[in-house]
Amino acid sequence: MNKGDLINEVVKVVSTKKEAQAAVDCVLSSITKALKKGDDVGLVGFGTFKVAKRKARKGRNPQTGEPLTIKAAKVPKFVAGKALKEAVK
Repeated sequence: MNKGDLINEVVKVVSTKKEAQAAVDCVLSSITKALKKGDDVGLVGFGTFKVAKRKARKGRNPQTGEPLTIKAAKVPKFVAGKALKEAVK
């Protein structure tokens, strides 16, 4: 399922495709803004979006084999909730 498919599912609940797209965009941008501030976003039964810190590490350039240092970074992380895990089983 992609974003367009998700919008089509939301259309079944709201009256227009324009409203559905606005709703999906609002949810996704709200999650993005919260993660950007460093907050967690918990959706009970679904899961939690978090920001994880990845430490700097050593790597290799795949073309030359030359060692290099990969900088530390913040990355988004999703942890599935119990209800979602049970639904997928």
